[in-house]
Amino acid sequence: SLHRNIVASKIIMLKQCLLRPQTVAFVMNQTPIRSSHLARLGSTRRSLWRTFSSTNNNDDVNNDNKPRLSVAVVGAGPAGFYASKYLTSSVLKLITQSTSSGDDDDDTHSTPFGFSGIDIDLIERLPTPYGLVRYGVAPDHPEVKNVENDFAALFNKQGESQNSSINFYGNVDVGKQIPLSKLQSLYDVVILAYGCQAADKRLNIPGEDTLEGVLSAREFVAWYNGHPEFQHIGPIVERCLWKMKKSNTTNDDDDITETSISPARVVVIGQGNVALDVARVLAKGKPGLIDTDTPTSVLNVLKGGVSHVSVVGRRGHVQGAFTIKELRELTKLDKEGHNVSFVVRKEELEMGMTDASMEELKGPGGRPKSRIDKLLQDNAVEEDAQSTDAEKSVEIRFLLNPTQLAPHESNLSKVGHVLCERTRLEGDPGKQRPVGTGEMEELPADLVLVSIGYRGMPLEGMEELDFFDSSSSTVVNEHGKLPGENNLFVTGWIKRGPTGIIGTNIMDAKDTVKSVMNYLETSVPVAGVESQGRDGLNDHLGAHDVKVVDWNQFLRIVSAEIDTTRLRSEAQPREKILAVSEMLNAAQR
Repeated sequence: SLHRNIVASKIIMLKQCLLRPQTVAFVMNQTPIRSSHLARLGSTRRSLWRTFSSTNNNDDVNNDNKPRLSVAVVGAGPAGFYASKYLTSSVLKLITQSTSSGDDDDDTHSTPFGFSGIDIDLIERLPTPYGLVRYGVAPDHPEVKNVENDFAALFNKQGESQNSSINFYGNVDVGKQIPLSKLQSLYDVVILAYGCQAADKRLNIPGEDTLEGVLSAREFVAWYNGHPEFQHIGPIVERCLWKMKKSNTTNDDDDITETSISPARVVVIGQGNVALDVARVLAKGKPGLIDTDTPTSVLNVLKGGVSHVSVVGRRGHVQGAFTIKELRELTKLDKEGHNVSFVVRKEELEMGMTDASMEELKGPGGRPKSRIDKLLQDNAVEEDAQSTDAEKSVEIRFLLNPTQLAPHESNLSKVGHVLCERTRLEGDPGKQRPVGTGEMEELPADLVLVSIGYRGMPLEGMEELDFFDSSSSTVVNEHGKLPGENNLFVTGWIKRGPTGIIGTNIMDAKDTVKSVMNYLETSVPVAGVESQGRDGLNDHLGAHDVKVVDWNQFLRIVSAEIDTTRLRSEAQPREKILAVSEMLNAAQR
């Protein structure tokens, strides 16, 4: 009896220490364990709890007193929401199974699940959630943006189950306002889902960094979607579209109306869906975007659209990264009344149709490419036969490799031309590469948008731990689990790279959740140890005076954006708030 009382006393004392993830005193010898040792403490904590829970009969460590699983998800875009959704359902399912097995006379579940519920905190750098759904999806694709409703449902279902909860922490910058290591010490599991929106892949050609009027598609897309950190792009675009004459001169403002068509020529480098989105938005202009959530300030810059947009790629049309949906939208612009012709050169399609390209169309996965080939062939014209009554045009150019961005003749600080080398394809099917031919072509350009891919960046402190692969710009992982003894996981673009559509994040999240569940069943305490989780996060953010935006406050921002006094038409879904300070003010109303 005395021995059991001593063991029980030690367990209670140990629980009190293990509940504190800062400097703690180890019960047995009072040796301090500092925060730098927390990773090792985690594994020690897990093994000790298994040992003591198996020998102790005290009610403090039985199944009725299991802790709740605390999870921090860094990033509130599609990847973060899907990870939250599927982790919650997996945990609740295992809790149900564990409870059911505990009611049976025969103990078929030898290792009961160690948690009674799950609490997820979705942490976002901006005051608003949804990531690229809000700030990346083209504004004329409202059906894609509707996925926001599915994500919001996670919060709308709050209270339906006492075993789960989810909180939103907007305007919190992990790595700056709270270190990643601090999150690890507060939560049982930390999932990184912050995407690849911080940087771009580069052309690495002359003029890319020195000439005004050269932007990444990421910057341009963020601007026309109302991202608060990219509003400085507007004046640059305006100068490129409407002030193209000699230095320090402008077009006559009296001649420019809200439907005027800019005589500017825009070159988009890259041929993915983002590149086609950019071309379509530029061509449509204000008349074609008036009933979308494109900010009014953006429409005032675009006005009636741009006269000519070229979308340039190094390889052929069979190798293009765009899908038929985005391509078909370009072909229909004129029929839909946007006064935009679609141009593709027959000779460039023929040059790209090598034997290897023919095999690619016939091989596995070739059907979507065959449909694209047919659509392009149906719209192709001879170079000398191009004629149209449309005032604007979008032209897709193939087998052209940009080698230099050259300045404008009358303004050497501004881009004026894109120098390209004609390429030909060499290699086996699926492995063809563009090879220069020496033939050069110069494309006039008042604005150049580089759309060759996004690039992920590490959180502060991550590189020192060898958690980031700079070559792939992704977090090192195996099925979403970071290497080593830690509680870190990753999902979304920062896990696999910037590829796929929104739905691709579903399978990606499920893969990561499977790794999390394996970790929970094999590496965490069976019962009794409660992490600080949400309470610890609140304490830290409060102590550092961080202005957190919770879910209800975000809804106030939404209410402000849909206020009819802000809208330009009944069809406009919202007029986005473009400044963080204004968002924070709206959140407090």
